[in-house]
Amino acid sequence: VQLQAFGGGLVQPGGYLRVSCVASGISFSISTMGWFRQAPGKQRELVASITSLGKTDYADFVKGRVTISRDNAKNTVYLQMNSLKPEDTAVYYCSKYPWRSFGQGTQVTVSS
Repeated sequence: VQLQAFGGGLVQPGGYLRVSCVASGISFSISTMGWFRQAPGKQRELVASITSLGKTDYADFVKGRVTISRDNAKNTVYLQMNSLKPEDTAVYYCSKYPWRSFGQGTQVTVSS
């Protein structure tokens, strides 16, 4: 399993960012995919997930601000993040259920 996240960066509070993750070595189209994040000194936490049928679920701390989506033709899962807050600063990782592999993450920093 290879999971490569990219698209992170520095954004001001209230701004937006879309991160992407390309997966290989898995049957992507039938996999439930998820985005996690880990801030310094904190445990990794699930941000959002999407099933093979497109059913989505979000953590309470991001509901209404983020959208997870997928493109099965590109083996890619996306996380669109809006109204970003400083507390969203973290390394963002994607994973395949049951969340055993996380691959390389992408840093998102929200700061003025």
